[in-house]
Amino acid sequence: MTATEVRFDVPEPDAFTRPYWDAAAEGRLLLRHCAACGRDHHYPREFCPFCWSDSPDEVGWREASGRATLYTWSVVHRNDLPPFGSRTPYVAAVVDLAEGPRMMTEVVGCEEADLRIGMELTVDFREGGDGFAIPVFRPAP
Repeated sequence: MTATEVRFDVPEPDAFTRPYWDAAAEGRLLLRHCAACGRDHHYPREFCPFCWSDSPDEVGWREASGRATLYTWSVVHRNDLPPFGSRTPYVAAVVDLAEGPRMMTEVVGCEEADLRIGMELTVDFREGGDGFAIPVFRPAP
C-alpha cells in the first residue's frame, strides 16, 4: 500500500472507541449499556440514544453474548474500494443482536442460497490487519 492509499476496512479508533476495538482483538463483542434506562445500544456513543443520559456512571461498556439473528442482507458482487474488490462476492448484512441493538456487519461461512431471515448467527472475528479484528457473523452451530 502506498502512502496515498486509504484503507476503508480498518477502523480509526479514538480514546472513546479504543475499548471496543481492544475487546474485538481479544474475540469479545462490546455494547454500550445504559444503567439509567436499562437498554443496550450499538454503534458506540458516549450518550444513550434512548433516554439521552450521558453520565459516565450510567453509560458504559458491557460484553455481548455474541448471539444474533439475520434481519436482512445483500450480496455485494462489485466494490471498487480496496481491499473490498478482492473479497467479492460478500454478504453485507444487518443483524439483530440478542441484547436488542441492530448491527451492520458481514455474514461469513454461509452460502447465499442458505441465508434466511431470522436465522441464528454467532459472532466471529476477522483479522483486519494493523492489529484489528472486525466483528462478523456466521451461522450458529
